[in-house]
Amino acid sequence: MTKPSHFSSLVQCFFTEHLCGHKQVSPRTMTAYRDTFRLLLAFMQERTGHTPSDLNITDLDAPDVLAFLDHLESNRQNLPRTRNIRLSAIRSFFRFISVRDVDHLAIVNRVLAIPNKRTDRPLITFLTRSEIEAILESTDRKTWLGSRDHALLLTMYNTGARASELSNLKCGQVSFASPTMIQLHGKGRKDRSVPLWPQTSRVLQQWFRILEADDNALAFPSTRSTPLSADALDQLLQRAVKKALPKCPDLAHKRITPHVIRHTTALHLLQSGVDIAVIALWLGHESIETTHGYVEADLEMKQRALDRMTPVSGKVSRFKPGDSLLRFLSGL
Repeated sequence: MTKPSHFSSLVQCFFTEHLCGHKQVSPRTMTAYRDTFRLLLAFMQERTGHTPSDLNITDLDAPDVLAFLDHLESNRQNLPRTRNIRLSAIRSFFRFISVRDVDHLAIVNRVLAIPNKRTDRPLITFLTRSEIEAILESTDRKTWLGSRDHALLLTMYNTGARASELSNLKCGQVSFASPTMIQLHGKGRKDRSVPLWPQTSRVLQQWFRILEADDNALAFPSTRSTPLSADALDQLLQRAVKKALPKCPDLAHKRITPHVIRHTTALHLLQSGVDIAVIALWLGHESIETTHGYVEADLEMKQRALDRMTPVSGKVSRFKPGDSLLRFLSGL
């Protein structure tokens, strides 16, 4: 095969051969990369006057990529986190170029040297036990939609599953043998098994009888028997939250998403004394460092640690620097 040298050919090879063939990335990753290049090519067309098919690698040197990243933040009002995700896709493409087109290694190295922006890490939002119970009880289990929503939300809370994991869940991934469990196909093609509470098992068995589906059917389909979209999943959650407001008015002050339910599962496991390494396996985290964020958010655990500390008795004097340079540094 002739080594492609034109920018357009490289982009096509990157998507069709590298991402699809070699790395076999997930559809979600493919969509994210595709959207990044749509934005990038549209920006470069306006910047250079060249159509995307006529662009060259030299049109995408580090200053051009930096200008695109600045455009995302200033014109599109993207947060640094989104900016970093777009940069990650561009870096992946330039690492691919480094193998396919060694004549442009200088440009590749300059682009790969562009650093991520540091981002703030807000505290994790989660629900109290009474709040999650109110949301679960708000669904009308006398209707088909209400039964589906109740079974889905209870499974989401029990397992801490991602929205995409539940949207594509098949009935055959749920085992009602002893012990009852659910097999989740997670991020990065990693599978994990999560045990089910007896209550969750009973609710799912009842829902599957209503569904009258085989093992290959979707566990939580839309009314058209298709996978629930991210928007549809969020909408059914918002309906449940709205109905739960009279019982838990504090819900109105929280931005509740399917991922917040996942956070809630992790926090409640932590508060129940489950080891953080087990929680990482439960949620399918690649690194236990990701799970440490829940420790930071758990005020109850911090309060218990504080209660075990002995207060300092007596008066504590304040340090006063005696040197002029130390006084200067203390005043900063």
